Amino acid sequence: MTTATTGAPVMAEPPAPYPAPSSPTARSLATFPAGSNGEFNLPAHLVRVIHRGEGCRLWDAEGREMLDFSMGWGSVLPGHAHPDIIRAVIERAPLGTNFAFTNTESLRLGEELIRLSPACERVRFCASGTEATMYCLRLARAFRGRSGVMKFEGAYHGSNDEGVVSLFPSGTTPFPSPEPSSAGVDHDHIVIAPYNDAEAARATIDAHADTLAAVIVEPLHRCLAPRPGFLAALREACTRRGVLLIFDEVVTGFRLAYGGAQEKYGMIPDLVAYGKALGGGLPIGAFGGRADIMDVVREEKAGVDADYVWTASTLGGNPVSCAAASAALALYRKPGTYERLHALGEHLRDGLRRTLRDTGHVGQVIGDGPLGQIIFSDQPVFDYRSTIRGDRAKARAMMLRLFESDLFINPMGTKLYLSLAHDEAACGEFCSRLANILRTL
Repeated sequence: MTTATTGAPVMAEPPAPYPAPSSPTARSLATFPAGSNGEFNLPAHLVRVIHRGEGCRLWDAEGREMLDFSMGWGSVLPGHAHPDIIRAVIERAPLGTNFAFTNTESLRLGEELIRLSPACERVRFCASGTEATMYCLRLARAFRGRSGVMKFEGAYHGSNDEGVVSLFPSGTTPFPSPEPSSAGVDHDHIVIAPYNDAEAARATIDAHADTLAAVIVEPLHRCLAPRPGFLAALREACTRRGVLLIFDEVVTGFRLAYGGAQEKYGMIPDLVAYGKALGGGLPIGAFGGRADIMDVVREEKAGVDADYVWTASTLGGNPVSCAAASAALALYRKPGTYERLHALGEHLRDGLRRTLRDTGHVGQVIGDGPLGQIIFSDQPVFDYRSTIRGDRAKARAMMLRLFESDLFINPMGTKLYLSLAHDEAACGEFCSRLANILRTL
Protein backbone atom coordinates (compact mmCIF):
# COMPACT_ATOMS: atom_id res chain seq x y z
CA MET A 1 0.00 0.00 0.00
CA THR A 2 1.35 3.50 -0.92
CA THR A 3 0.31 7.11 -0.40
CA ALA A 4 -1.54 8.84 -3.24
CA THR A 5 0.96 11.70 -3.52
CA THR A 6 4.41 10.28 -2.89
CA GLY A 7 4.17 6.57 -3.51
CA ALA A 8 5.91 5.93 -0.20
CA PRO A 9 4.81 2.84 1.66
CA VAL A 10 2.25 3.37 4.38
CA MET A 11 3.45 1.85 7.63
CA ALA A 12 0.85 0.24 9.82
CA GLU A 13 0.37 1.78 13.21
CA PRO A 14 2.50 0.00 15.81
CA PRO A 15 0.46 -2.20 18.11
CA ALA A 16 -0.51 -0.70 21.42
CA PRO A 17 1.93 -1.71 24.12
CA TYR A 18 0.79 -4.59 26.29
CA PRO A 19 -0.41 -3.14 29.57
CA ALA A 20 2.31 -3.68 32.12
CA PRO A 21 0.92 -5.75 34.97
CA SER A 22 1.29 -4.24 38.39
CA SER A 23 3.82 -6.69 39.86
CA PRO A 24 6.50 -9.18 38.82
CA THR A 25 4.18 -11.98 39.99
CA ALA A 26 1.34 -10.77 37.76
CA ARG A 27 3.74 -10.36 34.86
CA SER A 28 5.03 -13.90 35.38
CA LEU A 29 1.49 -15.29 35.43
CA ALA A 30 0.78 -13.46 32.17
CA THR A 31 3.99 -14.75 30.55
CA PHE A 32 4.47 -18.37 31.65
CA PRO A 33 1.96 -21.20 32.04
CA ALA A 34 1.05 -21.14 35.75
CA GLY A 35 3.69 -18.43 36.18
CA SER A 36 6.61 -20.87 36.24
CA ASN A 37 9.07 -22.76 34.08
CA GLY A 38 7.73 -26.07 35.32
CA GLU A 39 6.92 -28.37 38.24
CA PHE A 40 6.41 -25.87 41.05
CA ASN A 41 2.59 -26.00 40.83
CA LEU A 42 2.06 -23.03 43.13
CA PRO A 43 -1.19 -21.15 43.68
CA ALA A 44 -1.09 -17.70 42.14
CA HIS A 45 -0.47 -15.83 45.39
CA LEU A 46 2.74 -17.83 45.97
CA VAL A 47 4.29 -17.36 42.53
CA ARG A 48 7.72 -15.76 42.93
CA VAL A 49 10.18 -14.07 40.57
CA ILE A 50 13.73 -14.54 41.87
CA HIS A 51 16.15 -11.63 41.52
CA ARG A 52 19.32 -12.84 43.23
CA GLY A 53 20.85 -15.46 45.48
CA GLU A 54 23.73 -15.55 47.94
CA GLY A 55 24.84 -18.56 49.93
CA CYS A 56 21.67 -20.41 50.92
CA ARG A 57 19.34 -17.40 50.60
CA LEU A 58 17.30 -15.87 47.81
CA TRP A 59 15.67 -12.51 47.24
CA ASP A 60 12.73 -12.09 44.91
CA ALA A 61 12.01 -9.13 42.64
CA GLU A 62 9.98 -7.46 45.39
CA GLY A 63 12.77 -7.75 47.95
CA ARG A 64 11.41 -10.72 49.93
CA GLU A 65 14.17 -12.82 51.49
CA MET A 66 13.85 -16.61 51.46
CA LEU A 67 15.89 -19.43 52.96
CA ASP A 68 16.62 -21.83 50.11
CA PHE A 69 16.34 -25.60 50.54
CA SER A 70 15.92 -26.27 46.82
CA MET A 71 19.25 -24.83 45.61
CA GLY A 72 18.31 -24.90 41.94
CA TRP A 73 16.95 -28.45 42.37
CA GLY A 74 20.34 -29.40 43.76
CA SER A 75 22.46 -27.88 41.01
CA VAL A 76 23.96 -25.16 43.22
CA LEU A 77 25.82 -27.42 45.65
CA PRO A 78 28.55 -24.80 46.29
CA GLY A 79 25.91 -22.20 47.27
CA HIS A 80 24.57 -19.26 45.31
CA ALA A 81 27.12 -16.80 43.91
CA HIS A 82 30.10 -18.70 45.30
CA PRO A 83 33.16 -16.51 44.69
CA ASP A 84 35.22 -19.36 43.19
CA ILE A 85 32.50 -20.11 40.63
CA ILE A 86 32.07 -16.42 39.81
CA ARG A 87 35.81 -15.99 39.42
CA ALA A 88 36.05 -18.95 37.04
CA VAL A 89 33.23 -17.57 34.87
CA ILE A 90 34.65 -14.03 34.79
CA GLU A 91 38.13 -15.26 33.85
CA ARG A 92 36.86 -17.60 31.14
CA ALA A 93 34.01 -15.64 29.48
CA PRO A 94 36.21 -12.97 27.79
CA LEU A 95 38.02 -15.77 25.92
CA GLY A 96 34.82 -16.92 24.20
CA THR A 97 31.65 -18.43 25.54
CA ASN A 98 31.01 -21.27 23.09
CA PHE A 99 32.78 -23.00 20.22
CA ALA A 100 30.62 -26.13 19.83
CA PHE A 101 33.92 -27.99 19.75
CA THR A 102 36.43 -29.56 22.10
CA ASN A 103 38.25 -26.85 24.02
CA THR A 104 40.85 -26.62 26.74
CA GLU A 105 38.22 -26.38 29.50
CA SER A 106 36.16 -29.34 28.31
CA LEU A 107 39.33 -31.43 27.89
CA ARG A 108 40.46 -30.64 31.42
CA LEU A 109 37.03 -31.47 32.84
CA GLY A 110 36.66 -34.63 30.77
CA GLU A 111 40.00 -35.93 32.01
CA GLU A 112 38.92 -35.31 35.61
CA LEU A 113 35.63 -37.16 35.10
CA ILE A 114 37.51 -40.18 33.81
CA ARG A 115 39.88 -39.97 36.78
CA LEU A 116 37.12 -39.82 39.40
CA SER A 117 34.58 -42.24 37.87
CA PRO A 118 35.50 -45.93 37.66
CA ALA A 119 32.71 -46.38 35.09
CA CYS A 120 34.08 -43.81 32.65
CA GLU A 121 36.74 -44.69 30.10
CA ARG A 122 35.38 -42.14 27.62
CA VAL A 123 33.03 -39.18 28.12
CA ARG A 124 31.05 -36.66 26.12
CA PHE A 125 29.33 -33.45 27.16
CA CYS A 126 25.81 -32.17 26.63
CA ALA A 127 23.81 -29.34 28.16
CA SER A 128 21.68 -31.03 30.83
CA GLY A 129 21.07 -34.15 32.86
CA THR A 130 18.03 -34.94 30.72
CA GLU A 131 20.25 -35.10 27.64
CA ALA A 132 22.81 -37.20 29.50
CA THR A 133 20.32 -39.91 30.46
CA MET A 134 18.75 -39.77 26.98
CA TYR A 135 22.12 -40.41 25.35
CA CYS A 136 22.96 -43.23 27.77
CA LEU A 137 19.73 -44.97 26.83
CA ARG A 138 20.28 -44.41 23.12
CA LEU A 139 23.80 -45.82 23.34
CA ALA A 140 22.53 -48.86 25.23
CA ARG A 141 19.83 -49.60 22.66
CA ALA A 142 22.32 -49.31 19.81
CA PHE A 143 25.07 -51.31 21.52
CA ARG A 144 22.77 -54.17 22.49
CA GLY A 145 20.54 -54.02 19.41
CA ARG A 146 17.45 -54.10 21.62
CA SER A 147 14.82 -51.47 22.38
CA GLY A 148 13.62 -52.31 25.91
CA VAL A 149 14.40 -50.32 29.05
CA MET A 150 13.68 -51.20 32.67
CA LYS A 151 13.27 -48.40 35.20
CA PHE A 152 11.99 -48.26 38.76
CA GLU A 153 8.58 -47.00 39.74
CA GLY A 154 8.62 -43.34 40.78
CA ALA A 155 12.08 -42.66 39.34
CA TYR A 156 12.81 -39.46 37.45
CA HIS A 157 15.47 -39.58 34.76
CA GLY A 158 14.91 -36.21 33.13
CA SER A 159 12.24 -34.91 30.78
CA ASN A 160 12.75 -37.62 28.16
CA ASP A 161 10.14 -40.34 27.65
CA GLU A 162 11.81 -42.85 29.94
CA GLY A 163 12.20 -40.21 32.63
CA VAL A 164 8.54 -39.32 32.98
CA VAL A 165 6.90 -42.73 32.47
CA SER A 166 5.67 -44.07 35.84
CA LEU A 167 7.06 -40.95 37.51
CA PHE A 168 4.04 -40.43 39.74
CA PRO A 169 1.74 -43.36 38.86
CA SER A 170 -1.35 -44.51 40.73
CA GLY A 171 0.55 -47.28 42.47
CA THR A 172 -2.10 -49.83 41.50
CA THR A 173 -0.90 -50.93 38.05
CA PRO A 174 0.53 -54.46 38.16
CA PHE A 175 4.27 -54.72 37.54
CA PRO A 176 5.93 -54.56 35.04
CA SER A 177 3.35 -52.46 33.14
CA PRO A 178 4.20 -48.75 32.80
CA GLU A 179 1.92 -45.78 33.40
CA PRO A 180 2.47 -42.59 31.42
CA SER A 181 2.75 -39.66 33.80
CA SER A 182 2.57 -37.27 30.87
CA ALA A 183 0.70 -37.13 27.61
CA GLY A 184 2.75 -37.31 24.45
CA VAL A 185 5.30 -39.92 25.56
CA ASP A 186 6.09 -43.36 24.17
CA HIS A 187 6.14 -46.08 26.82
CA ASP A 188 5.63 -49.37 24.95
CA HIS A 189 9.33 -50.25 25.30
CA ILE A 190 9.51 -49.63 29.07
CA VAL A 191 9.02 -52.12 31.89
CA ILE A 192 8.68 -51.12 35.52
CA ALA A 193 10.00 -52.76 38.68
CA PRO A 194 9.69 -51.80 42.35
CA TYR A 195 12.80 -50.17 43.78
CA ASN A 196 14.63 -52.01 46.57
CA ASP A 197 13.13 -55.40 45.67
CA ALA A 198 16.08 -57.42 44.41
CA GLU A 199 14.05 -60.54 43.61
CA ALA A 200 11.46 -58.61 41.61
CA ALA A 201 14.21 -56.81 39.71
CA ARG A 202 15.98 -60.08 38.86
CA ALA A 203 12.71 -61.67 37.77
CA THR A 204 11.84 -58.71 35.53
CA ILE A 205 15.29 -58.69 33.93
CA ASP A 206 15.14 -62.44 33.35
CA ALA A 207 11.63 -62.29 31.88
CA HIS A 208 12.51 -59.50 29.43
CA ALA A 209 16.18 -60.23 28.79
CA ASP A 210 15.67 -60.87 25.08
CA THR A 211 14.35 -57.34 24.54
CA LEU A 212 16.04 -55.34 27.31
CA ALA A 213 18.90 -53.06 26.33
CA ALA A 214 19.37 -51.42 29.72
CA VAL A 215 18.32 -51.01 33.31
CA ILE A 216 18.49 -47.39 34.46
CA VAL A 217 18.51 -46.57 38.15
CA GLU A 218 19.10 -43.68 40.50
CA PRO A 219 21.30 -45.48 43.04
CA LEU A 220 19.72 -43.25 45.70
CA HIS A 221 16.14 -43.38 44.44
CA ARG A 222 14.87 -39.83 45.04
CA CYS A 223 15.55 -39.89 48.81
CA LEU A 224 15.30 -43.66 49.31
CA ALA A 225 18.58 -45.39 50.15
CA PRO A 226 19.26 -48.78 48.54
CA ARG A 227 18.83 -51.81 50.75
CA PRO A 228 22.01 -53.84 51.30
CA GLY A 229 22.63 -56.02 48.28
CA PHE A 230 20.06 -54.37 46.00
CA LEU A 231 22.51 -52.61 43.66
CA ALA A 232 24.75 -55.68 43.63
CA ALA A 233 21.76 -57.78 42.57
CA LEU A 234 21.13 -55.40 39.66
CA ARG A 235 24.77 -55.58 38.63
CA GLU A 236 24.79 -59.38 38.73
CA ALA A 237 21.53 -59.79 36.81
CA CYS A 238 22.50 -57.28 34.14
CA THR A 239 25.89 -58.89 33.62
CA ARG A 240 24.41 -62.38 33.50
CA ARG A 241 21.75 -61.45 30.93
CA GLY A 242 23.83 -59.08 28.79
CA VAL A 243 21.85 -55.98 29.79
CA LEU A 244 23.65 -52.67 30.33
CA LEU A 245 23.38 -51.06 33.76
CA ILE A 246 23.04 -47.27 33.70
CA PHE A 247 23.54 -45.15 36.81
CA ASP A 248 21.67 -41.87 36.70
CA GLU A 249 24.08 -39.84 38.84
CA VAL A 250 22.57 -36.49 37.95
CA VAL A 251 21.59 -36.07 41.62
CA THR A 252 24.03 -38.42 43.40
CA GLY A 253 27.09 -37.34 41.43
CA PHE A 254 29.47 -35.22 43.59
CA ARG A 255 26.79 -35.04 46.31
CA LEU A 256 27.16 -38.35 48.17
CA ALA A 257 30.92 -38.52 47.58
CA TYR A 258 33.41 -37.05 45.16
CA GLY A 259 33.05 -40.25 43.14
CA GLY A 260 29.28 -40.16 43.59
CA ALA A 261 27.17 -43.24 44.17
CA GLN A 262 29.83 -45.40 42.54
CA GLU A 263 32.17 -44.51 45.40
CA LYS A 264 29.50 -44.39 48.11
CA TYR A 265 27.94 -47.77 47.33
CA GLY A 266 30.91 -49.49 45.70
CA MET A 267 29.15 -50.50 42.50
CA ILE A 268 30.25 -49.79 38.90
CA PRO A 269 27.72 -49.40 36.07
CA ASP A 270 28.33 -49.68 32.33
CA LEU A 271 27.20 -46.10 31.61
CA VAL A 272 26.73 -43.07 33.83
CA ALA A 273 24.94 -39.73 33.43
CA TYR A 274 25.93 -36.51 35.22
CA GLY A 275 24.43 -33.04 35.59
CA LYS A 276 23.21 -30.73 38.38
CA ALA A 277 26.04 -30.27 40.93
CA LEU A 278 28.71 -30.89 38.28
CA GLY A 279 28.17 -27.37 36.92
CA GLY A 280 28.21 -25.63 40.28
CA GLY A 281 25.02 -23.84 39.23
CA LEU A 282 25.73 -23.47 35.51
CA PRO A 283 24.04 -25.67 32.90
CA ILE A 284 25.93 -28.84 32.05
CA GLY A 285 25.48 -32.52 31.35
CA ALA A 286 27.92 -35.35 30.76
CA PHE A 287 27.70 -39.03 29.99
CA GLY A 288 30.36 -41.71 29.88
CA GLY A 289 31.16 -45.35 30.25
CA ARG A 290 33.14 -48.24 28.88
CA ALA A 291 35.20 -47.37 25.81
CA ASP A 292 33.63 -50.08 23.65
CA ILE A 293 30.15 -48.73 24.37
CA MET A 294 31.10 -45.08 23.96
CA ASP A 295 32.82 -45.82 20.65
CA VAL A 296 29.44 -46.27 18.94
CA VAL A 297 29.32 -42.45 18.75
CA ARG A 298 32.47 -42.18 16.63
CA GLU A 299 31.51 -40.14 13.60
CA GLU A 300 33.42 -42.26 11.06
CA LYS A 301 30.80 -44.95 11.75
CA ALA A 302 28.02 -42.79 10.26
CA GLY A 303 26.54 -44.52 7.21
CA VAL A 304 28.91 -47.45 7.67
CA ASP A 305 28.08 -49.25 10.93
CA ALA A 306 24.52 -50.11 11.87
CA ASP A 307 25.20 -49.44 15.56
CA TYR A 308 26.35 -45.83 15.02
CA VAL A 309 24.71 -43.35 17.42
CA TRP A 310 24.37 -39.68 16.60
CA THR A 311 25.21 -37.40 19.52
CA ALA A 312 25.71 -33.66 19.31
CA SER A 313 25.14 -30.69 21.57
CA THR A 314 25.50 -27.06 20.55
CA LEU A 315 26.23 -25.97 24.12
CA GLY A 316 27.66 -29.22 25.47
CA GLY A 317 31.17 -28.72 26.80
CA ASN A 318 31.06 -24.95 26.41
CA PRO A 319 34.14 -23.45 28.08
CA VAL A 320 32.27 -21.25 30.57
CA SER A 321 30.22 -24.07 32.05
CA CYS A 322 33.25 -26.36 32.04
CA ALA A 323 35.38 -23.74 33.82
CA ALA A 324 32.65 -23.37 36.45
CA ALA A 325 32.47 -27.16 36.76
CA SER A 326 36.23 -27.43 37.31
CA ALA A 327 35.99 -24.76 40.00
CA ALA A 328 33.12 -26.66 41.62
CA LEU A 329 35.06 -29.93 41.59
CA ALA A 330 38.00 -28.16 43.22
CA LEU A 331 35.65 -27.13 46.04
CA TYR A 332 34.33 -30.66 46.39
CA ARG A 333 37.87 -32.08 46.57
CA LYS A 334 38.76 -30.01 49.62
CA PRO A 335 39.47 -32.10 52.71
CA GLY A 336 36.44 -32.62 54.91
CA THR A 337 33.85 -31.61 52.31
CA TYR A 338 31.87 -34.84 52.36
CA GLU A 339 32.25 -35.43 56.07
CA ARG A 340 30.66 -32.01 56.55
CA LEU A 341 27.87 -32.58 54.01
CA HIS A 342 26.95 -35.94 55.52
CA ALA A 343 27.08 -34.59 59.07
CA LEU A 344 24.91 -31.63 58.10
CA GLY A 345 22.42 -33.91 56.36
CA GLU A 346 22.16 -36.11 59.42
CA HIS A 347 21.75 -33.00 61.58
CA LEU A 348 18.85 -31.84 59.41
CA ARG A 349 17.17 -35.24 59.35
CA ASP A 350 17.51 -35.53 63.15
CA GLY A 351 15.98 -32.07 63.47
CA LEU A 352 13.08 -33.05 61.23
CA ARG A 353 12.42 -36.19 63.29
CA ARG A 354 12.55 -34.19 66.52
CA THR A 355 10.20 -31.57 65.10
CA LEU A 356 7.68 -34.22 64.07
CA ARG A 357 7.83 -35.80 67.52
CA ASP A 358 7.56 -32.50 69.40
CA THR A 359 4.53 -31.38 67.39
CA GLY A 360 2.69 -34.69 67.65
CA HIS A 361 2.93 -35.75 64.01
CA VAL A 362 3.79 -39.28 62.90
CA GLY A 363 6.15 -39.52 59.97
CA GLN A 364 9.27 -40.99 58.43
CA VAL A 365 12.35 -38.94 57.57
CA ILE A 366 14.35 -40.38 54.70
CA GLY A 367 17.48 -39.40 52.81
CA ASP A 368 21.23 -39.79 52.65
CA GLY A 369 24.09 -37.32 52.46
CA PRO A 370 22.87 -33.70 52.18
CA LEU A 371 19.29 -34.72 51.33
CA GLY A 372 16.13 -35.16 53.36
CA GLN A 373 12.39 -35.67 53.03
CA ILE A 374 9.38 -36.10 55.32
CA ILE A 375 6.78 -38.77 54.59
CA PHE A 376 3.68 -38.62 56.82
CA SER A 377 3.35 -42.36 57.39
CA ASP A 378 3.55 -44.69 60.38
CA GLN A 379 5.01 -47.45 58.18
CA PRO A 380 8.57 -47.97 56.92
CA VAL A 381 9.30 -46.27 53.60
CA PHE A 382 11.50 -48.09 51.09
CA ASP A 383 9.93 -47.73 47.61
CA TYR A 384 7.46 -45.57 45.66
CA ARG A 385 4.33 -47.33 46.85
CA SER A 386 5.31 -47.06 50.49
CA THR A 387 5.84 -43.31 50.04
CA ILE A 388 2.40 -42.71 48.50
CA ARG A 389 0.71 -44.58 51.33
CA GLY A 390 1.65 -41.56 53.43
CA ASP A 391 -0.65 -38.57 53.90
CA ARG A 392 0.07 -36.66 50.71
CA ALA A 393 -2.59 -34.03 51.37
CA LYS A 394 -0.87 -33.12 54.62
CA ALA A 395 2.53 -33.09 52.88
CA ARG A 396 1.19 -30.73 50.23
CA ALA A 397 -0.32 -28.43 52.84
CA MET A 398 2.96 -28.42 54.77
CA MET A 399 4.97 -27.57 51.67
CA LEU A 400 2.71 -24.66 50.76
CA ARG A 401 2.85 -23.32 54.30
CA LEU A 402 6.63 -23.57 54.24
CA PHE A 403 6.65 -21.55 51.05
CA GLU A 404 4.37 -18.96 52.68
CA SER A 405 6.91 -18.82 55.53
CA ASP A 406 9.64 -17.77 53.07
CA LEU A 407 11.27 -21.17 52.92
CA PHE A 408 12.04 -21.83 49.27
CA ILE A 409 11.45 -25.52 48.68
CA ASN A 410 9.84 -27.77 46.10
CA PRO A 411 6.09 -27.84 46.79
CA MET A 412 5.80 -31.10 44.85
CA GLY A 413 6.77 -32.67 48.18
CA THR A 414 10.10 -34.10 47.15
CA LYS A 415 13.56 -33.77 48.61
CA LEU A 416 15.20 -30.95 50.56
CA TYR A 417 18.65 -30.06 49.23
CA LEU A 418 21.51 -28.85 51.40
CA SER A 419 24.60 -27.12 50.04
CA LEU A 420 28.06 -26.12 51.19
CA ALA A 421 26.55 -22.75 52.11
CA HIS A 422 24.14 -24.25 54.67
CA ASP A 423 25.05 -24.71 58.30
CA GLU A 424 23.41 -25.92 61.50
CA ALA A 425 21.87 -22.50 62.08
CA ALA A 426 20.10 -22.64 58.70
CA CYS A 427 18.82 -26.14 59.50
CA GLY A 428 17.63 -24.92 62.89
CA GLU A 429 15.83 -21.98 61.27
CA PHE A 430 14.08 -24.37 58.90
CA CYS A 431 12.99 -26.70 61.72
CA SER A 432 11.77 -23.78 63.83
CA ARG A 433 9.52 -22.49 61.06
CA LEU A 434 8.40 -26.04 60.33
CA ALA A 435 7.42 -26.54 63.98
CA ASN A 436 5.24 -23.43 63.89
CA ILE A 437 3.48 -24.77 60.82
CA LEU A 438 3.00 -28.32 62.12
CA ARG A 439 1.42 -27.04 65.34
CA THR A 440 -1.43 -25.60 63.28
CA LEU A 441 -1.61 -28.23 60.54
